Amino acid sequence: MAQDRVVHTGGCHCGRVRFEVIAAATIQVSQCNCSMCARSGYLGLVVPKERFRLLSGEASLVTYAFNTRTAQHLFCATCGIKSFYVPRSHPDGVNVNARCLDPGTVTEMIIVPFDGQHWEEQYPAGTADDYAN
Repeated sequence: MAQDRVVHTGGCHCGRVRFEVIAAATIQVSQCNCSMCARSGYLGLVVPKERFRLLSGEASLVTYAFNTRTAQHLFCATCGIKSFYVPRSHPDGVNVNARCLDPGTVTEMIIVPFDGQHWEEQYPAGTADDYAN
């Protein structure tokens, strides 16, 4: 899916947090069933940090960390939306909520179920899969 990368833009509900991400026009996202993603309906698009740029709203971001405290969940302090975060699986990357992308640049979204309730079995210690987008 690395071919035909485009710049996608997106942000939180109130518009304070805005970002851009470089990924394929056809994106593969994970639909995780962990306690956090299942409750919020998060569809994760994981990219390397160098393909993500925060355009505005850094001062509006609040961080929430739990369990191992490796993942850094970033929420807009005004509207409460988590439009992206630093994932435990890819601490050198960014996981963008595909539901927060602006319309117009995604040509297809492939949703792949992920068993986050059994995270340790999915990502054995010290390993992570390649970036799909």
